[in-house]
Amino acid sequence: MPKERKVRYILAYVLLGISVVLGLICNICIGSVKISFSDIVNSFLGKEINETAQRILWEIRFPRAVAAVLLGGALVLSGYLLQTFFHNPIAGPFILGISSGAKMVVALVMVFFAGKSMRTTSWTMIFAAFIGAMISMGFVLLISNQVSHMSMLIVGGVMIGYICSAVTELVVTFASDAQIVNLHDWSRGSFSGTTWENVAVMAEAVLLTSVIVFFMSKPLSAYQLGEAYAKNMGVRLPVLRAGMVVLSGILSACVVAFAGPVSFVGIAVPHLVKSLLGTAKPLVMIPACFLGGSAFCLFCDLLARTAFAPTELSISTVTAVFGAPVVLWVMIRRKKEREA
Repeated sequence: MPKERKVRYILAYVLLGISVVLGLICNICIGSVKISFSDIVNSFLGKEINETAQRILWEIRFPRAVAAVLLGGALVLSGYLLQTFFHNPIAGPFILGISSGAKMVVALVMVFFAGKSMRTTSWTMIFAAFIGAMISMGFVLLISNQVSHMSMLIVGGVMIGYICSAVTELVVTFASDAQIVNLHDWSRGSFSGTTWENVAVMAEAVLLTSVIVFFMSKPLSAYQLGEAYAKNMGVRLPVLRAGMVVLSGILSACVVAFAGPVSFVGIAVPHLVKSLLGTAKPLVMIPACFLGGSAFCLFCDLLARTAFAPTELSISTVTAVFGAPVVLWVMIRRKKEREA
C-alpha cells in the first residue's frame, strides 16, 4: 500500500473516531438541562453528582446516544451492502422500500399484541421488522429481474414503499387511540425512549451482524469487480448474494424496530465516506461506514432535539435535510461521468 494512501486512511479513521466521541459528549451534555463534562466524568468514576443530572445522564441521554451510534452504523452498512448488491449508487433501505416494509409488519404486530394485551419484546420487534424487510426485498428482487435500467428499479422500490406506507396508515386508522399515539411517535422516526434493555438487544444484533459483514470483505471486493471475476476467484455467488440480502435486512430491521424509518442515511453516508477515504474497498469501507453512520446520526439527533426545543423534530426530518442534497450530488456527478 502506498504511504500516501495509508496516511489518508489513518487520518480518515482518526477524524471519524473523534467525530463519534465528540458527538457522544455533545449529545449527553447539551439539552434543556445542561450537564457539564466534569459531571459526566465524575458519574463514570462513581462519584456523586446532582440526582436529576444523574438520572438524565444514565436513563435518557446516554442510552439514546448509544442507540444513535449503533443504529446509525447499522443503517449505513445496510445501505452499503445494497449499493454493492445492485451496483447502484442510490440504492438504500429507505429508497427501495425495505424500511417501509419493515415498518408495515412492525405496525401490524404492535396493533395485534396491544389488542391482545400482550407485551412486545425487543427481539419480537426485530423479527417482525426483518420479515417486513424481506417481503419488500423479495418484491425488489423480482423487479430487478424484469427491468434492464437501474433507474426503473429505484422507481419500483419507491412504489413498494408507498404501498407499504398505505397499508401502515390503514392499520393506524383502525387502531385504538392509545395505539395510534405509540404508532405515530414511532413511525416518525426517533431515538427517544431508548432503554438499556433496548441497547443490549440492538448491540447484540447489530455488532454481530457487522462483524459478519466485515469478514465478507474479500468476496465483496471480488464482487465489486464483476460477477464473472468473482466466479473465477472462487466466490460462491448465490451464497454471497443471499448473505448480502439477509444481512442488510437484519441491519435495516434493527433500525426500524427501535427507531422507526430513518431516511437517506443509508444512501448518503457511504458516498461521503468513500470520498473521504478515496477508495471503495470493503475492508476499509465497512468499519469507516459504521463510524460515519454513527457520527452522522449523533449530529442529526442532536439537531432534532435542540434546534426547536422544547419541540423535538423527527430524526428523518433532519437526516433528509442533510442526506437528500448528497443523493442529488451523486446523481448529477454520475450523469456527468456517463456523458464524459
